[in-house]
Amino acid sequence: MTRPDLTVMGGGVFGLSCAWAAARRGASVRLIEVDRIGAGASGGLVGALAPHVPENWNEKKAFQLESLLMAQDWWAAVSAAGGLSPGYARTGRVQPLEDMRAVQSAHARADEAAILWQGRATWRVVPATGAAWEPASPSGFVVHDDLTARLHPRMACAALVAALRTAGGEVILGAGEAVGPVIWATGPAGLLDLNHALGRPVGAGVKGQALTLAYPAADLPQLYADGLHIVPHEDGTVAIGSTSENNWQDGASTDDALDALHRRAVAALPVLAAAPVVDRWAGVRPRARTRAPMLGAWPGRQGHFIANGGFKIGFGMAPKVAEVMADLVLNGHDTIPEGFRVEASL
Repeated sequence: MTRPDLTVMGGGVFGLSCAWAAARRGASVRLIEVDRIGAGASGGLVGALAPHVPENWNEKKAFQLESLLMAQDWWAAVSAAGGLSPGYARTGRVQPLEDMRAVQSAHARADEAAILWQGRATWRVVPATGAAWEPASPSGFVVHDDLTARLHPRMACAALVAALRTAGGEVILGAGEAVGPVIWATGPAGLLDLNHALGRPVGAGVKGQALTLAYPAADLPQLYADGLHIVPHEDGTVAIGSTSENNWQDGASTDDALDALHRRAVAALPVLAAAPVVDRWAGVRPRARTRAPMLGAWPGRQGHFIANGGFKIGFGMAPKVAEVMADLVLNGHDTIPEGFRVEASL
């Protein structure tokens, strides 16, 4: 490869997506991952691309909406370029409602969604059906939205690598030379580096645990019940996630917290009781102090940029994050929301 126009540090979903967005615009791109692709949170199992509730609207929710709405075409382009499926499907989501107060609140959100979602997706309150693939609803009603989508994190990362290489991008595992402008998408380790470089805490890692069960439900909607995401995947598995742990010793080990997660999932959806466990996962997810993605120039380091902090919503935000960062680094066109800037965490 000739001297690259851009180096991306980090082989998680933000790094891979930024590299792909730049490569498809004709830039020569080098991506360096010191460990393995998806070594951190992006190598997980859940892949729930779920919107924030349509109320108390802000720039974070608006940005996420744009990303979710562009996701189908964006991931289709990734798949077409590299020949691998990311496991994407916009299958929607069902959420049971606890009582009539929750039903009234959900109706108000439906009215907001009709405006905020621009008629391109719906949030509806409908009677519960009592179907096996539906958690019990004490109120007799559920929310169904058709904006929620899913992808398989590991499949999506592999699809991005294949697309990047097809576009002429270079993927280096291990040590490599970073030349040209550099985008740092290095997850929790990158947040710790920023804490040190900037002299104050701007983010930290939060441990999460998830598991997958063997249960064929690929065409069914994902579910949100008892605080759990229950996500059917293309490969015949159902992902259950996830915990959020601020106090932990080993970020890569599973423990009793995951067993409790499994029990809660079966209690919410008894049809999963006999489904065998296929995989168990634990990893550390990057959370910026603002809880929004952290994007933009690295303060005081000319030619260096940050794409980090996709806590819980990284895969849903990735298409829009990638295009915004490509605009900034390649064209000098800055459309980063104020609340997402690195300076917002200072």
